[in-house]
Amino acid sequence: MESNHNIDMNNINNSFDQYSYNNDIIVTPWEVLGDLEDKTYIKLIEKFGTQAISQELIEKIKKLTGEIHPLIKSQYFFSHRDMDWLLNKYENGEHFYLYTGRGPSGFIHLGHLLPWLFTKYLQDKFGAKLLFQITDDEKFLYNLGATKETISKYTSENILDIIAIGFNPDLTRIIIDTKHIHHLYPIATEIARKITFSTAKAVFGFTNTTNIGMIGFPSIQAAPCFLPSIIEKTPTPVLIPAAIDQDPYWRITRDIATKLGFYKPAQIHSKFLPSLSRDSKMSSSRPETAILTTDEPEIVEKKVLSSFTGGQATISLQKKLGGNADICPVYDYLKYFFDDEKESLERYLRCKSGNLLCGECKSDLVNNTRDFIIEFQRKRDEAKDKVNDFMFE
Repeated sequence: MESNHNIDMNNINNSFDQYSYNNDIIVTPWEVLGDLEDKTYIKLIEKFGTQAISQELIEKIKKLTGEIHPLIKSQYFFSHRDMDWLLNKYENGEHFYLYTGRGPSGFIHLGHLLPWLFTKYLQDKFGAKLLFQITDDEKFLYNLGATKETISKYTSENILDIIAIGFNPDLTRIIIDTKHIHHLYPIATEIARKITFSTAKAVFGFTNTTNIGMIGFPSIQAAPCFLPSIIEKTPTPVLIPAAIDQDPYWRITRDIATKLGFYKPAQIHSKFLPSLSRDSKMSSSRPETAILTTDEPEIVEKKVLSSFTGGQATISLQKKLGGNADICPVYDYLKYFFDDEKESLERYLRCKSGNLLCGECKSDLVNNTRDFIIEFQRKRDEAKDKVNDFMFE
């Protein structure tokens, strides 16, 4: 993290073990560091008090959608709060809204796209309206080195990526906090009135050096959870698909929801796509270890070819001992974006047996990612003429 950030991350990580369960793994709403293994996510379920996605819930989703999404099959989405309740509401005739967001701190990378692609899937299957919040205020308040001009630039760029996902313009509205605050603030004040500083401090690790904008921000991020009920003029279920590092915001929102006469927002949590160096999640603040949607094809190739893998030091050792796909970001990207279930399993077994070399996987990832990025950039260009169709009024 940059030194000019105004939240004392050491204080958070030392004082609040619900986010940092050992010295190597840190998961907060602002920072994710460490080797993100399967056991990490099991531990996060325990620490955050969420529920693992059960086979029963998977069957429920399949019953309503007719299929099991690959990101659920692969356990990329692994945890939830009250999604079973939300689906029961849907079965009983109560339609739900989707709500997710983006803090415009940089260009978009592949790790951002996975939850958004899954959100689009949910919108398509359930005909759900979507509120997409751009928290430009948080990024200005959090990073004291950021300028409003820079954040405004990333806001405009990120909106193109959101539209390029393919969300239904008739069902999707983008909310920019500083532009649409008049819609959020009446609800945010109701929320803020119910949350004490003591609670916010305990959840987020705020200190005496935290600026008051950041202390009050959680009520702004919580507001879209209840905005659908205002729009529909009746209590309306909301489902938030997002990475699990954002869970603290929704935890305090759920605590006060019924006091305000609203449903508690339901959530479904994703894992993190690891960086190309595997030492943390993919982050646009470290562009050399992330594949950005704005990267040129030759840049994509260069990044992939120089990435960390789970392979051995030499070809002969690889053939003799096999590789370790469990720690390989190249394998992960192919698994989550490009390989189907059968292809992914075959790739895994060939890697472990020594019958697959890292160069082959990197070549597959280069070719697939290059084509994906070229097509996505075409959709980004088309999105420039569609921005007004998606904006909240």
